[in-house]
Amino acid sequence: MKPNVIAIIQGRMSSSRLPGKILADIAGQPMLQRVFVRTSRSASVSQAIFATTTDPSDDPVAEYCDFSGIPFTRGSLYDVLDRYYQTAKQAKADVVVRITADCPVIDPELIDKVVNTVISHQSPVNGELFDFACNRLPPPYRRTYPIGLDVEVCTFKALEQAWKEAKEPHHREHVMPYLYEGVQLITDNRLLHTGTSPRGFRIALLHHPTDFGDYRWTVDTPEDLEFMRQVYARFDGRDDFTWKEVLDLVHDNPDLMKINAGVQHKTLKDIDERAAGH
Repeated sequence: MKPNVIAIIQGRMSSSRLPGKILADIAGQPMLQRVFVRTSRSASVSQAIFATTTDPSDDPVAEYCDFSGIPFTRGSLYDVLDRYYQTAKQAKADVVVRITADCPVIDPELIDKVVNTVISHQSPVNGELFDFACNRLPPPYRRTYPIGLDVEVCTFKALEQAWKEAKEPHHREHVMPYLYEGVQLITDNRLLHTGTSPRGFRIALLHHPTDFGDYRWTVDTPEDLEFMRQVYARFDGRDDFTWKEVLDLVHDNPDLMKINAGVQHKTLKDIDERAAGH
């Protein structure tokens, strides 16, 4: 029986660097709509759900989702792991996909690739089970896919264990580091690195043959938003282009990447200082 794969898109209005960004317009639609539609195109995903917060500042997000027919839940502002767990539990997920709402060129085929790494290894016949798979991990691990194509996938069982056991603020805010933290990866082949974390989770990291890890396709700043608006404008507002088409676009138009070239990417250890005391 096909597993129930639930993609949970996290987003809130009170972003620390660009407040309100998830409702910012990109070629006629809010960014969260762009992310939802592209995520929903993933063949492996049973349902995509937007997970926002119960904070009053996110009332407009809930109203937009309700008006637009986007399934949504509301949960903790800073304990994002709890937000994910409650959403996944309510949806009866077997497998959980983590997507962030600031990635408007997220690629459905790339989501499928990461999901299938988990679900195709859930038969003990091949002797290999993955609890968590992704196409990037934070430093010191190397990333080869552009920033903004990030996909993390885990089994519901692993998510539930993390939810029960994780105590550190960055574990709760960044959802899945409890699973992979400290893992020593070995190269199964050039495109797949695997290992078992100190907490016993089996981890898979997917790589791209060519390293595009410095390319920045996420929205954290006004410069990032302008870059995305320019990308969508070049595709005349359509949203079914692939990440490879974006790659071709920026290679053919190198000035595009200069728009947000100076933006510093946040790290895993960055936690929202406003979470203190929560």
